[in-house]
Amino acid sequence: MSAAVDAVAEKTDAAEQSPATKGSTSAAPGVAGGRSLSGEKAQRIVEAMRRSVARRGTAGATFDHVSREAGVSRGLLHYYFGTKEQLLVEAVRRDCELRMELLEHQLATAQTADDYIDLMAQNLQETVHKDPDFVTLVFELFTLSRRNDDIAAEYAGLMRRTREQVAAMLAAAQREGILHLHAEPEAIAEILFSLGDGFALRMLAEPDRDFTATVQAGIAAARALLTD
Repeated sequence: MSAAVDAVAEKTDAAEQSPATKGSTSAAPGVAGGRSLSGEKAQRIVEAMRRSVARRGTAGATFDHVSREAGVSRGLLHYYFGTKEQLLVEAVRRDCELRMELLEHQLATAQTADDYIDLMAQNLQETVHKDPDFVTLVFELFTLSRRNDDIAAEYAGLMRRTREQVAAMLAAAQREGILHLHAEPEAIAEILFSLGDGFALRMLAEPDRDFTATVQAGIAAARALLTD
């Protein structure tokens, strides 16, 4: 980042620390301000935020921690995201976009309703076992949304977009004759997300427990909504 942008970033940093702006997210310059940060540096920042939140929680994940781990200036984070809450939103948003792309790619190989359900179950278990930080990140954002109206709006928008994406995948699979839906696509997507969220929470809470039977019961429940 150029010296000019860093200078602007430091001014933003100072402004946020003033009594008039401290604690506010309504003026966050990330998504709301239209600034975008892409490429390898953005990925480093997002990954650093994920790790920091997983280890310290939202309250303990400061810009100081994230900037050190990402190898960028603290001012840069303020310039692009405004607050750590907005950075958390961006981290979850980027993660969800990547995961939805992966899920769509996986589901494109499904030939039957059982294939569809098994692939979704596999995706959930791999996420919980291989990337529990992402699950923690989402739950942290939900907790924060209960106390912050701006974040609540961002979180609701994120839930709506992912629900609509999965609903579109289900509708497309039905049109292609791969499966038959026994309710509206968006309603089924909501049920599948609800099952997945519940499983993820319990799997993280009891990591040594064997959830094989529980997952199989969930698959049986899903098969009542998706058939060949």
